[in-house]
Amino acid sequence: MSGLFGGTGGCGMIGQTVININAGGRGRLSGIMTAITLLTFILFTDKLIEQVPIAALVGVMFMMVIETFAWSSFRIMRKIPKTDAFVLVIVSAVTVIYDLAIAVFVGVIISALVFAWENAKKIRARKRVKDDGTKVYEIWGPLFFGSITAFNDKFDAKNDPDRVEIDFVESRVSDHSALEAIFNLVEKYEAEGKSIKLKHLSEDCKELLYKASPKFRAVIIEDIDDPRYHLAADPNVLLNLFQNINCSL
Repeated sequence: MSGLFGGTGGCGMIGQTVININAGGRGRLSGIMTAITLLTFILFTDKLIEQVPIAALVGVMFMMVIETFAWSSFRIMRKIPKTDAFVLVIVSAVTVIYDLAIAVFVGVIISALVFAWENAKKIRARKRVKDDGTKVYEIWGPLFFGSITAFNDKFDAKNDPDRVEIDFVESRVSDHSALEAIFNLVEKYEAEGKSIKLKHLSEDCKELLYKASPKFRAVIIEDIDDPRYHLAADPNVLLNLFQNINCSL
């Protein structure tokens, strides 16, 4: 159906498409002729195709493979990211062992997992200094075993001022490795004789830190609300809110 409308088949038709293009067929008519020719071979001339020696067909397949394979991939293998090179090798191997459709499916899955992992490791720290000289680190991104290295690189315990705050309002602590990273960071600042405060930590994280060391009760700021998660539980508050909205409209 694709060929009859001037298109070109994909996946299983890649070999025929490459041969067609290398023979100079680049217009819509070439796609239509390819489709009609294949349809004719399958429906009417299959007995004639069977008379072609297997050795000749093998030679044709070898030439098709030579023309289809992107030999330039070997030149760029060391220049592209390792994950891309890994996907390239896996897709090529799966294509040989199974078929191209499965190889494309596997390649998409691996690329998606790599993309998710690389983005999950990205953690940022926005730094600012208050009027009283306190330096604030606002953490953005998930904190887990894959991002703790980047998390630790954000801080400079030796050169920071005497008072430091770490705000986790845009970050969530995900595992034990993250808790260990927070614990070691506090130890490092205290070893430098500096005051460090933690705020907007999740409840489960605070509970684990309290169990790890009682001194965290003086480090974690408890009497502070998370501005991102207010809940209006009082019906009168909700009623006043809606009345204000109606008056504004």
